[in-house]
Amino acid sequence: MILLRLTRVVMVVSAALTLASAAAMAAEADFDVRRFGAVEGGKALSTAAIQRAVDEAAAAGGGTVVLPPGRWLSGTVRLRSRVTLLLEAGCTLVGSTDLKDYPEQRPAVRSYTDNYVTQSLIAGEGLEGVAIRGPGCIDGSGAAFRRKEYLARPYVIRLVGCRGVLVEGVTLRDSPMWMQHYLACEHVTIRGITVSNHVSYNNDGLDIDGCTDVSISDCRIDSDDDALCLKSTLDRPCRAVRIANCLLSSHCNALKMGTESNGGFQDITISNCVILAPRLSQPMYGKARGISGIALEIVDGGRLDGVAVSNIVIRGVTVPLFMRLGNRARPFAKDGPRPPVGTFRNVRISHVIATEAASVGCALAGIPGHPLQDVTLSDVRLVFEGGGKREDAARDVPEKEADYPEALMFGALPAYGLFARHVRGLKLSGVELAAEKADARPAIVCDDVEGLRLDGLEAAAWPGAPALVRLKDARSALLTGCRPQAPEGLFLRIEGAATRRIVLLPNDLSAAGRAVETAADVPAGAVIRGP
Repeated sequence: MILLRLTRVVMVVSAALTLASAAAMAAEADFDVRRFGAVEGGKALSTAAIQRAVDEAAAAGGGTVVLPPGRWLSGTVRLRSRVTLLLEAGCTLVGSTDLKDYPEQRPAVRSYTDNYVTQSLIAGEGLEGVAIRGPGCIDGSGAAFRRKEYLARPYVIRLVGCRGVLVEGVTLRDSPMWMQHYLACEHVTIRGITVSNHVSYNNDGLDIDGCTDVSISDCRIDSDDDALCLKSTLDRPCRAVRIANCLLSSHCNALKMGTESNGGFQDITISNCVILAPRLSQPMYGKARGISGIALEIVDGGRLDGVAVSNIVIRGVTVPLFMRLGNRARPFAKDGPRPPVGTFRNVRISHVIATEAASVGCALAGIPGHPLQDVTLSDVRLVFEGGGKREDAARDVPEKEADYPEALMFGALPAYGLFARHVRGLKLSGVELAAEKADARPAIVCDDVEGLRLDGLEAAAWPGAPALVRLKDARSALLTGCRPQAPEGLFLRIEGAATRRIVLLPNDLSAAGRAVETAADVPAGAVIRGP
């Protein structure tokens, strides 16, 4: 009996020691940078101390490197697998203002960004299970690098070829270049971060580049250059990306795919976001009110396929929507072959409200022989400031196949609302277009568009406009359920010798002065009018 009791005591003590040991190990899993010699105050460089903490955490099989409240000055810190960088409330990790504190690091993964930057404040390549999180702040000291030259301005965060990345809760501000760049990574989650980037050139907010399985949610991003940008600067697509519940503001493009597009963009969803014109900053690039709300671009080859955008509110931005298939054809590798023209298909834009847009209009533009394909806009309301002139309506818009893609590249468009050229399979359903002041342009112009379905258009034509809708060289178009407001003008003008099979089914034309007008070059029988 005594022996049994002693055995039980030994077992209890052993269990207690095991629990104590586990607790001690758990406690040791946090690596406070002060234990490794980091000095608070933001004046003494703590790079080596922070790196030792990261390396010790990695050597222990993983852990959390803690930056407590205070200012911690550092150059490049290289993350390790299974290490979390935790910035506590009241903490600011401050980037050094001396470029020598950022060693050059050329990743094994080659991309066009080799031409931009080889340095960063927080770096990692080929890692697994890394995180940057907490309520603290990372300040890139970007004002000290206010110059246009590339390769002399670090990113704040750059992770390459990593798997299992979490960035959560942190505030990021004032980068010398792009704020954060995730290149060829998998399983990336970015949520609840706040970004302010307005102190230097190329001040993007967030760049996802050739990554797979990415979730971005509940972020606030305010930047001088593009706010939230998907890129493909190598031969890998951005694939399976989910963006939701973000508040975005930019002097350039708020939500963008491109400009670099070599690998393309596939299976992307964007929902429940608000896009506002910047209110508290002046632009280095772009426009005071921003250039585009949503810009989808394929110009360096690649395939854009399967993009769904829904429930977006846009206010005050110059151009709400811009879609472009071009042929800049820039190779991503030095001396690499020029890529062929890419493809742009299967895009759905729905439930978008854009107000206080400028007078430019929105372009959906492919190039001859290479149309945008299967594009749908449904339940979309776009309100522009108007003011377009009759000469704008008559403009011959240049193709600019090889030009840098931007929503302002064509100048004032021939339509105050939507200008579609070189598109196959365009569906406009429940679209509302309005101009706040007199505009002598049509609401919609379609040029070389095949398979158009215009269903339920509500728009107004101002006096002096040539028509509310203008079709040029359109084929297989169906217009139905439209309610034009053009009491002194024309609903539809049709032009072009290539025009074929324009079908008008029941439309409410009671508020249109005239219904249809055809130019002399339109073939006989090209227009079919229903009951």
